Amino acid sequence: MIRQAAVAGQFYPGSQTALIRELQILLPAVRTRKKAIGVISPHAGYLYSGSAAGQLLAGIELPRTVIILGPNHHGTGALAALSPEDGWQTPLGVVPIEKRLAGLIQQHVPQVVQDSSAHRHEHSLEVQVPFLQYLCPDLAIVPLCLAFGDYAGCELLGNGLAAAIRDFGEEVLILASSDMTHYESAVTARRKDGLALERVLALDAKGLVEVCRSERISMCGVIPAAVMLVAAKALGAMAAELVAYTNSGQVTGDEREVVAYAAVAVG
Repeated sequence: MIRQAAVAGQFYPGSQTALIRELQILLPAVRTRKKAIGVISPHAGYLYSGSAAGQLLAGIELPRTVIILGPNHHGTGALAALSPEDGWQTPLGVVPIEKRLAGLIQQHVPQVVQDSSAHRHEHSLEVQVPFLQYLCPDLAIVPLCLAFGDYAGCELLGNGLAAAIRDFGEEVLILASSDMTHYESAVTARRKDGLALERVLALDAKGLVEVCRSERISMCGVIPAAVMLVAAKALGAMAAELVAYTNSGQVTGDEREVVAYAAVAVG
C-alpha cells in the first residue's frame, strides 16, 4: 500500500521538475551541517514557510530515518496514528516506511495504533517529506499523526519514542511539524511566540504546553513539539537553537493578520 500525496500542487509544486526547482531555491548551500536529535519545522505552503524549513533542514546532518510528528488538523482517526502504508508518494518518488522502528514504537507505546484515516488528508507531515527526500535519497520515515492534547500523553509517547530509538540502534531524527501563532497581528504573534519559543529553547516540554494554553498561543503543533522535546531530552539533548522565525506577512505585505513560522534545532 502506498499513500498518495494529498496536497501536491497546493502546498508545494505538483510536478517533479517544478518541485526540484523550488527545493533548490529554498535549500541554501551550507559548508557544515550540525547534528540534531530533533527539530521543529513549519508546514505551511512552501511560498510562506518553505524558506524557514529549508534553512533548518539544509543545516543539519540528516540520518536515513526520520520520525515525523504532526498535528491532526482534520480530527479523523486515532489519537496517535501511525501510517500503516508501505510508503508515501511525492512527486520525487516513493519514500518507504521504516517498519521495524514503527513496530518498536508500538511495542513501547501500545496506545499508538496504525490508522490510515488520520493521514489521508493531513498536510502537516506530507509537506516535510520532499525536503527530507531531496536531501537524503535513501530516506525512510515513520509518520505519526497526533490528536491528543494532554501533557501526560506527551511524556508517555516521548519517552516511548526514545526507548524505541535506543532499541532501533541507528541514528534517528525526530521532526515535529508545527506552525506558530495563527491569524493575529505580526506584533502580537511575535510576543506570544516568544513565550512559547522561550520554553522550547529551555527544553521545557511541559512549560511549552502550559504557556500555549495560558496565553492562548495557537501553535498547532504544540503537542508534537512537546513530544519531540521529551524524547530528545531522554536521548541526551542539551540545547536548542532558533534557526529562523518569520510570518506570512513577509510574503503578502499585510502584517495585520498573519500565520507565524519558527524553525528550531535540538541537540
